[in-house]
Amino acid sequence: MTKDQAQPLDKKVKKGVTKLVVTVFAMFAFGFALVPLYDVFCDITGLNGKTATTAAAVNEDGIDTSRLIRVQFISRTAKGAPWQFKPEMNSIDVHPGEMKFVKYYAKNESGRDGVAQAVPSVSPGQAANYFQKIECFCFNQQPLQANEEAWLPLQFYVDPELPEHITELTLSYTLYDITASEETAEVSKSRVGEE
Repeated sequence: MTKDQAQPLDKKVKKGVTKLVVTVFAMFAFGFALVPLYDVFCDITGLNGKTATTAAAVNEDGIDTSRLIRVQFISRTAKGAPWQFKPEMNSIDVHPGEMKFVKYYAKNESGRDGVAQAVPSVSPGQAANYFQKIECFCFNQQPLQANEEAWLPLQFYVDPELPEHITELTLSYTLYDITASEETAEVSKSRVGEE
């Protein structure tokens, strides 16, 4: 191969490498943008299933005794979380506007103190805006000592404005072990205090 023949080949290789680098960078940037884009999409369409992260006001609109809504409770622990976690009941029938109180059982099955955080979701997604939590263990982190167990409270009602075609909804909680992140935060706080 002569020098004149190698030059166009070098340009093609450089152009190909440049395209690959730009593609990798674009994919990386898109990965970071995906979560905010998903949140915007879900807010527009109402398909997110996310519930409020703060307490709702007590229902003052009354109870709609003409309807019954079945609320199913599902729980799971994130992979690797050494916790037992389950609802006291699998489902309950409620009238829209009626206040209900249920509990979830949690046990730290590890040999060390731990901290967990529950993340809720409701399906169908459009029902999430109508599931109102007055009190929920998901609002706070749950510290449990080694092998300690606790009953975690949930007080809620289904908003009477829930669309008529929705007769059943599912509340799902995933419990995450956040002990390591809490320990890291404590170390960071103590280092800041030393400076």
